[in-house]
Amino acid sequence: MKHNLIKLSMVIVLAVVLTLGLAACTKSENNENKPASTPAESTEQPQGESTPSPEQPAWQLDTSPVELSWFVGASWYAHSWGESLTSKYVTEKTGVNIKLEVPSGEANEHITLMMTSGKLPDLISMGSWENAVKKLWEGDHVYALNELAEQYDPYFFKVAGDGTLKWYRQENGNTYGIPNDSYSPNLMHETGMTAANQTFLVRKDLYEEMGKPDLSTPEGFLNALQLLKDKYPEYKGQPISPFFAQGNVPYGMSEYLQNLLAVPHEKDGKVYDRITDPDYLAWLKTFRTAYERGLINVDFLVDSDTQVEEKTNNARYFMMIREWTGMTAVNPMLAASGNPDSNYIAVDGPQNSKGDSAKLFPGNMDGWMVTMISKSTKNPERAIRFLTYLASEEGQRDLFLGKEGETWEMVSGKPQLKAEMVKLLETDIEKFEKEYGIMDTYWMMRNPVIINQWRPEKAPVIKQMEDFANAQADIDSGIYKGLDPLGDSEVAVAWSRISQNWEEVLPELITAKDEAAFDKIFDNFLARRVSYGFDKVMEYRQAELDVRKAKMAE
Repeated sequence: MKHNLIKLSMVIVLAVVLTLGLAACTKSENNENKPASTPAESTEQPQGESTPSPEQPAWQLDTSPVELSWFVGASWYAHSWGESLTSKYVTEKTGVNIKLEVPSGEANEHITLMMTSGKLPDLISMGSWENAVKKLWEGDHVYALNELAEQYDPYFFKVAGDGTLKWYRQENGNTYGIPNDSYSPNLMHETGMTAANQTFLVRKDLYEEMGKPDLSTPEGFLNALQLLKDKYPEYKGQPISPFFAQGNVPYGMSEYLQNLLAVPHEKDGKVYDRITDPDYLAWLKTFRTAYERGLINVDFLVDSDTQVEEKTNNARYFMMIREWTGMTAVNPMLAASGNPDSNYIAVDGPQNSKGDSAKLFPGNMDGWMVTMISKSTKNPERAIRFLTYLASEEGQRDLFLGKEGETWEMVSGKPQLKAEMVKLLETDIEKFEKEYGIMDTYWMMRNPVIINQWRPEKAPVIKQMEDFANAQADIDSGIYKGLDPLGDSEVAVAWSRISQNWEEVLPELITAKDEAAFDKIFDNFLARRVSYGFDKVMEYRQAELDVRKAKMAE
């Protein structure tokens, strides 16, 4: 009897629920264009109550507290969320609190382990060139942003920009990541802002004391190194390091040096094998000669990040293949030191045998890092709405300038950092970022097209480097960046083996006992890379370049 009563009660309850549900559906259909609730009906907006609009950012519909974890794929990123004025302001405004995570070592390895465990952070920002990005997309670990936007925040399409979404659209029609620092060639031509950051730097005082030697030819390069060894071996009791190449073999001594030498990316419509270029090989042999004569040592191939920072901060490098953006903190500091001419300036470095100017990588559509939303998140709707907010002009202004009245003010109708903020930026960038968190502290969704209009005038010791890079930027070459295969495919594995072997071989080339030994080591490398599958890599690069050209033509 008791069992029958329970069954009867359940039937009654179910009937009531169904009746209420049908009534709610009917009411919803009859009031489709009306707000789901009004302040009189409810003092708190329930999640999902209102239909997101393509004309209004959906983050405003729900500002209840929520925490999102955000993985930033850069082991050197040292900022936190919740202490700075800007991060507190954004959290207070949107309800979103961020728990920042960075890898302890290599970002690719870190995120790959997370994929294996099946537990990923809510938001993931990774270098657009990283293998893990393709793995995240192909392994169904992250949401298609366009699908989330359609469901939760169609305003996303208005602020993300069709160009960016189209550039990262995959064969299945979905876009899984949104880049920061993305530039189109048209924009660069129109504005003159190229985002080129590759430069060849020298220490100003030593370079000028030497009579501004010609560093563009192998002979001039070697003569300057000899003069350094003979006359300027030390600075403040510490040995001067003659040379530094950012990113070591994979970057500084490979594509970066090739860009300085204006090595072409393609010839007659076909992808060019830049590593076998005669001018590039001639300069690698120049470095071998410098090593043989004791003019350079291997420290630039083995120094840790800590050692590089220590030497840079104390002006102990003479020449550097180095991005000027990494010198924005130290150069003003050196210029304000007891030896103000110990700062670094951009000059013409190694050039090809024709004496052509460098063809430096500009910004490109790939951008720097791409941000994704993982399928591990419990709050996909808040995640896409937060990204939409950050991509909008309002979010860009909040994150870059901070809170109006405290860090910035309107001047002649234009947002402008307060004078005390500009001064702090120039004198104590660590305090500037930790206490206020403005400008480039949280760069993961940075859109230069928007924020560059608000940047204060750069200090002369920074502007000189930037102007030099802009002048030598090859604006249309951004299409060539990132042609190499990524992921776990056969061709990607082949390229990974070739790249790893090149990292081992180049130090052997520079330390080879003579030119004959250099040639033998290099020839053996070429034979090995063929056995690894280099022909397939070149086919992949060509196909990728053809696809990119087609996208640019759309």
